[in-house]
Amino acid sequence: MYNKGLIVPGLVVFVFIATFPFWYNGLSAGPVPKPELPPGGEKSCVAPAAVMRAEHMTMLNVWRDEVLRNGDRVAVVVDGKEYRKGLQTACMSCHTDQEKFCNTCHAYTAVKPYCWDCHLTPANIVAKKEKQ
Repeated sequence: MYNKGLIVPGLVVFVFIATFPFWYNGLSAGPVPKPELPPGGEKSCVAPAAVMRAEHMTMLNVWRDEVLRNGDRVAVVVDGKEYRKGLQTACMSCHTDQEKFCNTCHAYTAVKPYCWDCHLTPANIVAKKEKQ
């Protein structure tokens, strides 16, 4: 092989660049956000908090497909409480403040959800009605 002397330094530089984000922050992503819980003391949700943290987007995509593609608008019943399938009908009925609830975790994880391209938060709905 040609340039045998460049392989080891090249690998060292590659490993340094590839691992830089991890050791630069001391293997810490910072304090975990604490989203503001819904007002009114609502204790139940469609799923437990741990499941919602990890799987809420998957659940919303499944609901979207069931409602829009299959016409399945059957409500979800959890602990005797009925939730209509949808971001605005189920989630936003309790979690009314996008900034204090949704955006705190999405900013922490650097996720830019496309939900808000179509859906309006309750505050946006009120503002839109006031303009009319």
